[in-house]
Parts: sequence; C-alpha cells; structure tokens
Amino acid sequence: MSDASFVRTEMLSEQDPPPTSVGVIGWLRANLFSNWWNAILTVLCLAVIWYVLSGLLGWTLRSVWNAGSLNECREIMIATWGSTHGHACWGVIGDRWLQLLFGFYPPELYYRPILALLLLFVALAPVLFADKVSPRLLYVTAAYPFLMPWLMWGGSIWMPIGVAAGFVLAYLVGRKLDGSVPGLVLGILSAIIWWMLWLGFPIQAEVFNTGLGEILGAGLGKSLATISPDIAPFWLETVISRNFGGFMLSVLIGVVAIGCSLPLGILLALGRQSNMLIVKAICVGFIEFIRGVPLITLLFVASTLLNIFLPPGTNFDIILRVMIMVTLFAAAYMAEVIRGGLAGLPTGQYEGADSLGLNYWQAQRLIIMPQALKISIPGIVSTFIGIFKDTTLVSIIALLDPLGLSNSIRADTDWNGIYWELFAFIALMFFIACFGMSRYSMYLERKLKTEND
Repeated sequence: MSDASFVRTEMLSEQDPPPTSVGVIGWLRANLFSNWWNAILTVLCLAVIWYVLSGLLGWTLRSVWNAGSLNECREIMIATWGSTHGHACWGVIGDRWLQLLFGFYPPELYYRPILALLLLFVALAPVLFADKVSPRLLYVTAAYPFLMPWLMWGGSIWMPIGVAAGFVLAYLVGRKLDGSVPGLVLGILSAIIWWMLWLGFPIQAEVFNTGLGEILGAGLGKSLATISPDIAPFWLETVISRNFGGFMLSVLIGVVAIGCSLPLGILLALGRQSNMLIVKAICVGFIEFIRGVPLITLLFVASTLLNIFLPPGTNFDIILRVMIMVTLFAAAYMAEVIRGGLAGLPTGQYEGADSLGLNYWQAQRLIIMPQALKISIPGIVSTFIGIFKDTTLVSIIALLDPLGLSNSIRADTDWNGIYWELFAFIALMFFIACFGMSRYSMYLERKLKTEND
C-alpha cells in the first residue's frame, strides 16, 4: 500500500495575476465589457460620444479668433475653409471678454473687483481649509464683508469702519449681559443707534416730527459723516451700481446670497422647530411664502414695487435690493435643507446633550448643529449652486449680468446674429464655478466621513 501525503511540505511562490484582470484591461472588463449586454451598450455610447465630440471639437478648434465683426469672421472662414458652416467665431470673445467679465465698470478701476475676488479666496481659505492654512487669516475673513463693498462701490473708508463698529458694539453689549435675550435685544438696538449716529441715517424731521428724529437726522449723525473723511481721507472713486455687470455682478450677488443665506437658514430651521408658538409661526409663514413664490416675482418686487412702500426721495440701491431678495429666497430653501439634517439626527443626540447639562444654544453649537450640517452638505451645496445660477435672472429687471450683456452685444451691428459663442463662453464660466463648489463638497464629505473609522 503506497504512502500518500495530503499535506503540502513547501510554499508556492507568488504568481502575478492574469493580465486580463488588472490594469486598464481589467478595469474595462469589469466595468464596460463584463457581459455581452454591457459590451453592446458601451459600443453604442462610445459611438454617440464620438459623433458629438467630433462635431463640437471641430466647431471649436476650426474657428476664427482675430476678427472685429461677424462679417469679418465669415470672410475669414470662407477664405480659409471655403464655407462658414461648422466653424466658430471666437472673435466676439476676444473683442468683448472684458465687458462680459466686468460689465461697464470703469476700465481704469478693474483692479478693485480683481482685488476683491482675490481677497475673497483669502477670506474663504480659513473657513474651507481650516487645517491647512494659518488661523490668522480669520482676520481677513472677518474684515472682508466690510472691505468688499468699499472696494466695489468706493467712497470713504469710514463707511465700512462705522458699519463694522456697530457689529462690534452689539457683540460687546450682548456679551456683557451673558448672551441673554435682553442682552441680544439691547445689542441690536445699540448697533442701530450707532449706525444712525455715525452714518447719518436719513431720518427727516418732517417724517419723524420729534426732537430725537431731528437730532439723529440733521444733527450729530450728519456731523459725524461729514467730519470723518477729514480725519483720515481714505477715499476711493465711487462707481454707480448701473455700471456693475457681467460675471462680476453674478459673483457679487451669488457670494452675498450664499454667505448670508446659510446663517439665516440655520436660524429659520431652528425657529421652525421651536416650541415658542409666535416664533414658529413667523418662521413657517416666511419659509412657506418664499418657497411658494418664484424668484423672478421677488426680483420684480425688489425692482419696482419696493419703491412704492419707501418714503419719497429714498434712494435704495437696486443691487442691494436684489441681494436682499435673493438672500431671503435662498434662506428659505436652506432652512428646509437644514431642517432635514436636524430631523435625521437620532433623539439620543438631544438626550445626550441634556445629560451633559448643556443649555439650548450650547447643545446646538457643540452637538446638534455640526452633525446636522454634516448630513446636509449635499443639499446645502446644491442650494448654493442653484442660487448662483439663478443670478442670471436679474437680466429680467435690466441688470446686465452675462446673459443681459450678451443681448447688448448681439444688438451691436458688428455682432448682430452671433449666438452660440457667447452662450458657450458664459456656460463655461458658470461651469467652472459650479464644478468647483461640487468638488469641494465631495472633498468635505470624505474629510468628515467617520462611519467606518
């Protein structure tokens, strides 16, 4: 009887995996050609992609860049390719790209919106990448909301300094009273009184027929506003709002709406879940009303109807009105997104906060809200992207955003009849901005992912 061993006495050397299961070939087999049905779909999709890209790339690359009018573009096309079909005329972008970016902003002052954009990136760095940049940049973040309007509109440096001082005063008063509700109210009132004194709030004695109104409207406030430029005359040339336009206007409205709608949306979401009946009713009514009205209707209200309810002779800047309406519109949608994040938290988180002895605001700041915002990141970024794209609606109320400027450019006899090139350039600009926001949201989700840690 033979002695057969069933236990291996030596180890086999490692073998390379089959070439068809690794690398590019392996990925193609696993994802695109895993079976005959996927293989057919892959071939059909590749054929469609090739058909679209061949025409699009041909139209984009076989194009004219140096031309002063559409007729000149067509002459160059006929002389070069014998036909105008299938060729783009990018000469309109070369001729009007500054106008598409800055509108009718004075050319000699282009450095100011460019500087405001660069400062925006610096101000966002410690917020978006807190672990990679110096926390000292938070000073730029705090100063940016006051520096940006000064750079864009110009005027005296004392205007943003006075506005910032009002917020500082409100914070100090509220902190002195331990952040209580009376302290919050007194802080807000002190800031309003300060702004009325410093900026010369236009309260007229004819409207407010009291001694206080006369003092605030024609006395100390106007005196301070007049004296302040003489103390330190840091003055920038003023630019009227009607000169704002192009992509600069879209970024301006979008940044303000995005930056202000998030904290306002958080307050509305908390108010909607409040146990205080009046606060809850106000928040629910505001959210449902704003979400039930199209944005274009609110823009028309900001453009035309709002002046009816203001005192005669009041000059309420049109861009400021649009910013307020877009911010309120975005805040209503943001409130529902954040409310969904709050609803997604288990009740144990609230009970844990109570067991630690935290009050309402401490629990929200340290436990509840960070988790709710983490859950809501996709919805928040989607709302941001939607609001940024909706800034193009301001062209309906005669503000010259990129789409409004494209109509003005096509109305020029030199470029009358050109369409696709302008819209392609505008779409590319919006795509870059929106794609950047989308990629950052994915980065933030990966960074905050803790389920498998």
